[in-house]
Amino acid sequence: MGHRGFNLVGGEWVDALGGGTFLRRNPADPEDVVGEFPDSTAEDVRAAVAAVEEGAAEWAEVSAERRAEVLRRAADLLEGRRTALTAELVREEGKTAAEAAMETSRTPLNLRFHAAEAQRVDGRAYRGDDGGLVYTWREPVGVVGAITPWNFPLNIPSRKLGPALAAGNGVVFKPSPITPLMAQRLTEALLAAGLPPKALALVHGGARPGAAVAEDPRVGAVTFTGSTATGRAVHAAAGPTRRVQLEMGGKNAVVVLPDADLDKAARIIVKGAFGLSGQACTGTSRVIALPEVHDPLLDRVVKLAREVEMGPLAADFQLRKTLDYVRIGQEEGAELVTGGRRLPGKGYFVSPAVLTGVGRGSRLAREEVFGPVLAFQRASDFDEALELANDTEYGLAAGLVTRDLNRALDFARRSRTGVVKVNQPTTGMAMNVPFGGLKASSTQTYKEQAGPSMMLFYTQEKSVYISPLD
Repeated sequence: MGHRGFNLVGGEWVDALGGGTFLRRNPADPEDVVGEFPDSTAEDVRAAVAAVEEGAAEWAEVSAERRAEVLRRAADLLEGRRTALTAELVREEGKTAAEAAMETSRTPLNLRFHAAEAQRVDGRAYRGDDGGLVYTWREPVGVVGAITPWNFPLNIPSRKLGPALAAGNGVVFKPSPITPLMAQRLTEALLAAGLPPKALALVHGGARPGAAVAEDPRVGAVTFTGSTATGRAVHAAAGPTRRVQLEMGGKNAVVVLPDADLDKAARIIVKGAFGLSGQACTGTSRVIALPEVHDPLLDRVVKLAREVEMGPLAADFQLRKTLDYVRIGQEEGAELVTGGRRLPGKGYFVSPAVLTGVGRGSRLAREEVFGPVLAFQRASDFDEALELANDTEYGLAAGLVTRDLNRALDFARRSRTGVVKVNQPTTGMAMNVPFGGLKASSTQTYKEQAGPSMMLFYTQEKSVYISPLD
């Protein structure tokens, strides 16, 4: 048996109230049990919210500098455990060692970035009509519910817990059941850094506690990253009177123009499509190539795809979904050029798949796979390529490979996505830049990551009028 995990409620490490547990297994070897964790219910969430509501009031009164210091200390603690965390992340989620090391190094940087933002929350002053003072300030929302995914189990939670705590909120943290150990490690670091124990709750489990977080009226704001279907359910549960931040799916395309360096284009595409085993919301899932470059680009991409080192998919359902979409693509008339097969052994390993001749209205061209499956499409010219790239319900990221600055600017202006990458992989975002999508990829009202726009979500504005005394 591996690690024994617990919920954190009211400053105490506890089992689920109903006594239920679940096992998390190593996706590279499902016989290896990473740990046993509480299988929580709505009752556990209600207890967690009650405790955090009390702790949030105390934390809101702590100075901005003190809140920042806690985040900086947590960053130091995580950095000091980086080697062990990297090994645990590889075992629990299935990243390669290099990908895991990148995440464990990025997470402390996120917390330090948000620590600095703690002292930048401010307001404005105005002259009143009667000669008095009118001013605004921003104050904490109160209790924030953070529902996080498994594909970046340290990085994404740190982008939510960091700013929420920096602004003076309490947080109910509901991580994915695929990566409970990483959630436990992040929570442990924050407590060891001096965070008041009741300012944060950790509630493990699946859909039931996630829904309960979204439904609880005491939770003033809900931030969620995950699938579009689940995100829509979270939004409906939270209702119209509470703030909700959703980052959801994508069907991200890279357009390659005839003037592109095809070797560079192939490297950009393969990194975006097959890094993290294709399990990234901003991952490249489509290539739209003009006739002059389609075949030579396809040859280069296939060659690189056959050389890619990938970890296992995170779970059996991810493996089955990936293989299903390879089959669906072929049934729709696409040609499987390489990969798309389960590899021998115990784990959830699959070879990177590249399909060509993918039709515009096909499921493979329109639905999110969230796995290492790359669809090639043809376009007759730049305008048709842009139209194809936009022809999806999603609007997260899009890429263009070209030497033509005018085309790049035109693509950026007309792309219906929240992120546009020119001569770069669709994956990989700077922490000081706003992140979010359009259409079905996001609620679009609040951006993640960057300082001023990010902190708007975790604070609420109050206007104060003061008239001069007679």
